[in-house]
Amino acid sequence: MAGPYPVPNATIPYWRTELHELDSHRSTVELPKKQDIVIIGAGFAGAALAHYLLKDNPSKPSITILEAREACSGASGRNGGQLRASRFANVARNMQAWGLETANQVALFEVANAQAIAALVAEQHIACDLRAVTTADVFVDAAEAAKITRLWDAMSRLDCPTLRDVTCHGPGDAAERATGVKGAKVAFAYESYLMWPYKFVMHLLAGVVGKGKGKGGEGGVNLQTHTPVHEVSETPDTEGYWTVATSRGAVKARKVLFATNGYTGGLLPEYDDAIYAARGSVARVVSTSSSSSSPPAPAFDSCGLDSKSPATVDSYFGTRADGSLIVGGARSAYIQDRSQWYRNFDDSTLIAPAVPFFEGWARKTLVGWDGESTGTVESVWTGIMGYTADDAPHVGLVPAKPGLYICAGFNGHGMPNVLLCAKGLAAMVRDGATFADTGIPACYETGAARLRKIAEGAAARTTGRARADIYLKYQSGC
Repeated sequence: MAGPYPVPNATIPYWRTELHELDSHRSTVELPKKQDIVIIGAGFAGAALAHYLLKDNPSKPSITILEAREACSGASGRNGGQLRASRFANVARNMQAWGLETANQVALFEVANAQAIAALVAEQHIACDLRAVTTADVFVDAAEAAKITRLWDAMSRLDCPTLRDVTCHGPGDAAERATGVKGAKVAFAYESYLMWPYKFVMHLLAGVVGKGKGKGGEGGVNLQTHTPVHEVSETPDTEGYWTVATSRGAVKARKVLFATNGYTGGLLPEYDDAIYAARGSVARVVSTSSSSSSPPAPAFDSCGLDSKSPATVDSYFGTRADGSLIVGGARSAYIQDRSQWYRNFDDSTLIAPAVPFFEGWARKTLVGWDGESTGTVESVWTGIMGYTADDAPHVGLVPAKPGLYICAGFNGHGMPNVLLCAKGLAAMVRDGATFADTGIPACYETGAARLRKIAEGAAARTTGRARADIYLKYQSGC
């Protein structure tokens, strides 16, 4: 198989050091022959889809969830543990691409997702270390800080609801004092969350596995890990069933939901241009200093450090209760070598240039972390994201294939997007809701016209991040 497909022997992320009992679960020895619904992917999207397909549903469908490796072993279990709804920098980027109204819709949708996750965690008492924190977009380059400050001034005069919850520190020394980030020229702070993503997803899975039509067996919600899908039939059979071919045999389903993110193109070739695999890197950084000389805790529990603006995050961090840091990014260390990340779906190896970046990150970045024994890298891992050619996820009906649905392509920003995307798609699948009924931003809807535009190259990109400099367009006041 040429790929993209999940590879064996993936690097081990910090989040997968305390494994759930369902991690390598198979509900039945053999695959069921026929199901109402097959979900491909047991990460955040797949688990959330199953959750909402069954929630308050009196006529529960039979569902099988197929996962190539262990449950939540893809991007959802390999990210930086951030539930970070964008409130400023991404609004600026999206304003350029889609206009102010759509940019605001996306920003408010992300905030609603974060609030929905927090509410679900509280309601179900999910032990996933969720905590509210202050985060900040921090700019350390003087020229970029000046640009983003002018953009902030201009956007503050526009109707941008999420900006009301953002506090600007700086420009000047105030940014470094507020954030504890060395050389910070300006910072934009707002509310965010940190969490243990694997534990959250596995709780959702545990809530649905074995529930459904019938009692276990073929009728229940059947989780099948270590069952890679090789192919989905081009058309349904005469009874309306799609055939899902796996390494362990085939399953027929009336509806197939692709929660496959960066691996989507391997099963849906029509999405190969639209969604592509991209490698990212994360590390756990610990202090090995004695208690008498331990470095100070960062002023903010979460920060994204922007080397270019808007929305080009070079690295980011989140604190843990034990004093360690989860640091992600290191983009500047490898972004120019496209072979390291672009359409690379190998998470069994590290991104080599990222390792020394993380080793020197704390001393270079945080005030008070100058000692030789501070900022030791305890572990590094790789993850595969699903980037999209036009920066928006793909949610909805797969074009020209009734019964196939997609919820994928979250651009390394799935935590504040997936839950309500899955809720909306579940309403389409089980209730026949239209996309417009779901409340998902219209720019997320997949479709033939959108795929055609991407294939023609009109919206194609090669970097996975914003290209144009939008400052001159918006800094003069609007």
